[in-house]
Amino acid sequence: MGKSSKDKRDAYYRLAKEQGWRARSAFKLLQLDEEFNLFENVTRVVDLCAAPGSWSQVLSRVLIKGETFGRRAWQDREAKLRQKMLNVFGTSAQTDDATGNQPTRAVVTEPKPRSDVKIVAIDLQPISPLPGIITLRADITHPATVPLLLKALDPDYDPSNHSQQAAQPVDLVISDGAPDVTGLHDLDIYVQSQLLFAALNLALCVLKPGGKFVAKIFRGRNVDLLYTQLKIFFDKVYVAKPRSSRASSVEAFIVCIDFRPPKGFHASLEEPLGVGNRLPEMLAERNAELPITAAPERLQDEITGAWNVAPIKPQNGPDSDGICDIEVEDLTTDPSEDIRWIAPFVACGDLSAFDSDASYKLPDDHVSLDPIQPPTAPPYKRAIELRRANGGAYKKIASSTKS
Repeated sequence: MGKSSKDKRDAYYRLAKEQGWRARSAFKLLQLDEEFNLFENVTRVVDLCAAPGSWSQVLSRVLIKGETFGRRAWQDREAKLRQKMLNVFGTSAQTDDATGNQPTRAVVTEPKPRSDVKIVAIDLQPISPLPGIITLRADITHPATVPLLLKALDPDYDPSNHSQQAAQPVDLVISDGAPDVTGLHDLDIYVQSQLLFAALNLALCVLKPGGKFVAKIFRGRNVDLLYTQLKIFFDKVYVAKPRSSRASSVEAFIVCIDFRPPKGFHASLEEPLGVGNRLPEMLAERNAELPITAAPERLQDEITGAWNVAPIKPQNGPDSDGICDIEVEDLTTDPSEDIRWIAPFVACGDLSAFDSDASYKLPDDHVSLDPIQPPTAPPYKRAIELRRANGGAYKKIASSTKS
């Protein structure tokens, strides 16, 4: 299957090459920004799992160069057209009957490059340079990555001075990372959730209060637990599905807005989510602090979730003889099961945009373009080199035929 057929069956793959994006995933971030206004008042951004750099490319063109895309670009074009028409017909335009003044003209300002924006892209794979982007080849799960990141954002930061309290300087943390899928959905969802927790833990270390966090997720059976855990740290949590993301895929994006860490919370890569491996000790200390009562209570084990004491509640109160009827509740029913928080699901993108699952007829004069940025260090690079060194894929077949 060649490039032309892929251009036909994946419109966003074709548009990415035509518009100069490194990957089709750039449209996902643009559609998320169009829905949630992610880039408003943002000057410092960290892009995790950034290779090949399409999301960093969006950040460079929007935040540094000041370009607009999507609905904003259309509004700017309309405003420029109105301004041109008013400039042409301004001398002969009649005054407004109510105020006696000339009609108000739309003021359109050209995008100006910004120098106060700092963007850091991190990945284990090398990333080709981008204008205004600081690239780091590091592991987001390693404790040394946070000082390295803070040093890239603030050159005056001293990682060796542990007493120095580094300010949380980042307004937005984004992550489009995903594991190499195996086709086993339960395994893929689990590995993706661990990658998400690694990105979240690093984000908690560098985000400032009021910051935003965006990451890719795979929707699965127990994904509600993930939403609830994110709700502890962020005021608003949404699940978004851009139109450029295939509907047949379990891929979605979690959008967390307004970072509000709990009181006394201290983020660290050594102790993920502020707990690390101390969860059994914390539960034992908490149970030791619980008051001891003579009356039987309904207590739930926080590890297994089992109810260890049958709850007893009086019914109708004691009668004249002092006898009180009691009723034992059903142990199989959790009284809190009806109390459930569900993250809002938002579909991003204009309905008139291309459908990522549809195939489109290409024009007769269509020319298939090469990708903007080929893979820098793909996992199969070594295999290709060995095959070429051995004379190609069909060398053994040709030699066996001659013999």
